[in-house]
Amino acid sequence: MKILPLTYLGNTEWFAQLLGGDCVIDLGENYVKQSCRNRCEIYSANGVMPLTGNVVKGGSYKKKPMRDMRIDYSKRWQHQHWVSICSAYKKSPYFDHYAERFAPFYEKQYEFLADYNLELTSLMLSLLGVNGELPVSEKYMHPSESDIDLRGRLFLASESAPLTPSPEYFQVFAERQPFVGGLSMLDLFFCEGREATNLLKNSLPR
Repeated sequence: MKILPLTYLGNTEWFAQLLGGDCVIDLGENYVKQSCRNRCEIYSANGVMPLTGNVVKGGSYKKKPMRDMRIDYSKRWQHQHWVSICSAYKKSPYFDHYAERFAPFYEKQYEFLADYNLELTSLMLSLLGVNGELPVSEKYMHPSESDIDLRGRLFLASESAPLTPSPEYFQVFAERQPFVGGLSMLDLFFCEGREATNLLKNSLPR
């Protein structure tokens, strides 16, 4: 079994692992700051752009389970993220098709980061044509010798040596910037639309 961290707007590698089956998303692991748990990467006119959601810190938050992390709304990070997403992808082929599905997540406030990420992940899976409940564990997963523990991976484009090759496709700024793999699935959806499902499945290990 593969043990995955919960991600914010997970990247293509993370979704490839999830679609590969036999996995569980660990909500009982300790929260890790500056990681895919509250960060994703999109492709802007100036290159790869990280988007980081704010969480309530204070106290011993470094040892707090992911399921208990609360979102901090003292700064307008949701507004900033949506403005950045619109700026990066407004000229992409499928932005108008998908934007209305994601926009509500940047208007509604969620108390817990896990709830926010789970609903976003469920939406993205439905856009890939995958239905059903996510395989999650509320308790910390102690890996056995046969398990593959992927909680230490960044699941960001900046991480080297991806476990699965990123599907290549035509990106918004392809005429002036090289292809970047491992970005948030947003990039694949806005650039390829329904073809995102086939591209992602073709990248799975045979």
